[in-house]
Amino acid sequence: MEAADSERTAVFRAVKPPPAAEPPKASTFVPLRTDEPGQQPKTPPPAAKAPAAKAPVTDPAKAPSSAATPSSKAAPPAAPAAPAAPARPASLDRAERTTQQPLPPKPPLDMLADLTNNPPPPPSPLRTAIRRFKIYFPLVVLLAIILAVVQLVRPLPQPKLVMTSKSSYTFGGSKPELPWPSEGQAYMAAAGLGSLGQSGEQKPVPIASVTKSMTAYIILRDHPVKKGDQGQMIDVDKTAETEGKKNNSTDNESTLDTVKEGDKISEYDAIAALMIPSANNIARLLARWDSGSQEAFVKKMNDTAKELGMANTTYTDPSGLDATTVSTAEDQVKLGLKLVEIETLLDITKKPSWVDPSGKSWRNWNGLVPYNDSLGIKTGTTTKAGGNLLFAAQKKVGNTNQLIVGAVLGQHKPPIIDSVLAASKQLMIATQKALEGAPVVKKGDVVGYVDDGLGGRTPVVATADVQAVGWAALTVDVKLVDGGGKIPQTAKAGTEIGVLTVGDGASQVKVPVALQSDLAAPGIGSKLTRVG
Repeated sequence: MEAADSERTAVFRAVKPPPAAEPPKASTFVPLRTDEPGQQPKTPPPAAKAPAAKAPVTDPAKAPSSAATPSSKAAPPAAPAAPAAPARPASLDRAERTTQQPLPPKPPLDMLADLTNNPPPPPSPLRTAIRRFKIYFPLVVLLAIILAVVQLVRPLPQPKLVMTSKSSYTFGGSKPELPWPSEGQAYMAAAGLGSLGQSGEQKPVPIASVTKSMTAYIILRDHPVKKGDQGQMIDVDKTAETEGKKNNSTDNESTLDTVKEGDKISEYDAIAALMIPSANNIARLLARWDSGSQEAFVKKMNDTAKELGMANTTYTDPSGLDATTVSTAEDQVKLGLKLVEIETLLDITKKPSWVDPSGKSWRNWNGLVPYNDSLGIKTGTTTKAGGNLLFAAQKKVGNTNQLIVGAVLGQHKPPIIDSVLAASKQLMIATQKALEGAPVVKKGDVVGYVDDGLGGRTPVVATADVQAVGWAALTVDVKLVDGGGKIPQTAKAGTEIGVLTVGDGASQVKVPVALQSDLAAPGIGSKLTRVG
């Protein structure tokens, strides 16, 4: 019975389960940015530790018994339940999914909101305008200061003269009628004033020794001689001596027969021999001295003619002996207007005679000098060319010596030299009588002003009466010029600041102009407000 009871009773031994393993501690992660705008990131609470699983205590006495049959076996004990995994905070899941990247810098107001935990105020037009004003106003002030400094240190513009008086004057009456020659051609003009008229057809004709006027012009242009000086010394060659001994009575060739090879002749005396006794051998000597050969010099003569606008002139030799050297009265006057600007030349041509280096005296073929304020220039006579003369004269009008230039060509009435001199004399005297003066501006009249370039204007006045020189129906130009120097920025009243001119060329009337009041430099206001 006891044995049977023991067989039916199962003795259970309590099985101690193994200790549960602690779950790994979760790392603490602070998010760089919260999901909600304007909120400070919160540190997640530390993960709660899972409680250790306690092994169930089994009391054999209290263990339930069950009826066991001899054939039944004890059931294996149930496996303990696995402890539940602790819950993971949602922030950790988000943090693991977020890649930690550097964030762009926040605007100052957003950073301030983060620090104060206050959201930035909503934008408004007024707040935007104030914000822009605070940004741009200092820049505008800085630019204004820079611009003002630049304006103050910029160089001042150069003052200039501006004329307010009339720019021309016209003489009353009708144009004068001149006594033109009955044959050939003629032309008359006044230096700086223009032409008084012409007669005959202006076609190219031989001009004989009038050609030497161009030779003299080129020599004195390229080798200037001051008044009173002798200029360069020129070696006399064998050709000049040989040509001086020739006497070609058919063509009335004039030469200077006192020169010898090895001699030296001054430039001044060579020009005198050229223009007074009309020495052909000296003309050719000067050509060789200047250009190396007569051919090269003739080319220079034709080039110069083109420069002066002598369109109907052709030179083939420096003396004019060749009849193929041709021109017109008008073209020769164009040359004469340049010759009267050479003081040394007029000092020679107005002489009634000249004494050469050997002591021999030579008569000037231009019989108009020294009468009626004639200034001479050059005669030219050959059988084929007839009598020809390029002449100049002067007339005192007011304080000005007015220069006139005329040319008469193709006078064939014998004696041809007397015919051309008589025709030229009539034209010269009639032109001198036609010249007159007329007041244009009186002393003290305002004729213009100095413009300082920044709006300042200082009047200028004539320092003397201004008289125009001309003839009836002529219009002359009136100009205000600076006199060739720079106008100062400041000057006292009465300072001569320029010149008022009437006409052009060698006979131009010139009167200084002066400041009516002090010339002051532009002020700060003008400097700051100038444009350009």
